[in-house]
Formats: sequence, structure tokens, C-alpha cells
Amino acid sequence: KKRGPQKPSLRLTDGMSPDMSFDAMKPKIQEAIDTHKVVAFIKGTRGEPECGYSHRVVNALNSLLIDFETVNVLDDKYNPNLLYVMKEFSDWPTIPQLYIDGEFVGGCDILNEMHASGELKELLAKLA
Repeated sequence: KKRGPQKPSLRLTDGMSPDMSFDAMKPKIQEAIDTHKVVAFIKGTRGEPECGYSHRVVNALNSLLIDFETVNVLDDKYNPNLLYVMKEFSDWPTIPQLYIDGEFVGGCDILNEMHASGELKELLAKLA
């Protein structure tokens, strides 16, 4: 079934600085996490995830009908070096990464387990 218009991914920069260090990107990542209740850092976009893991995370969040933001770690124009910076930022080796209410929740496997057990729905219900 077709959903409404796809929400665009967050852009962490203006696209004018193609090479940004970890130190330059870190406050931009933190701002996105602090500003939005639910942020998924994924490969690709909400409408077109570019890996199976990102696809599963987007589907899980969509199925719960909650409002969430995505950040495309592969968008080197607006999110330079983010694929690498995120792994250092969270001390987590893989993408996707989900943050809820400012806290790192986990990657695809953890989210799938939480979704299957109902824990993810409970956690998100507390935000409402």
C-alpha cells in the first residue's frame, strides 16, 4: 500500500564543506540526536534504503506508525564522512544506528529483537 509523501532525510551540513573531520561532525550529529526524538542513521533514504539492514530498520519504524527522522550516512555532500564518523561517535561498528530520546539504542539486530518482543513499541510509546 502507498503511504503519503516521504519525509526527506536530515542534512547535517549545508553541503559546502566536502571534507569534515570527526570533531567538526560530532556536534552536528549530537544536535540531530538532541533535536529529534527518534533518529535512524541509515544507508540510503527512508524511501530507498541502500542495504537490507537499513531497509529492515525503516520497515520496523514505519510499521509502528511513529514519527522519525533518517540521516543518510552515504550522502557525502551533506553528511561528509558520516559513515565513518558515526562508528566512532557511537563506538558501534555498523550502520544502521538508532537513537531514541537522545540515547543510542542499537543496530539492526538489536532493533529486530526489540521489535519482535514488543520492547521497541513500548519504548516509543513512552515518548508520546
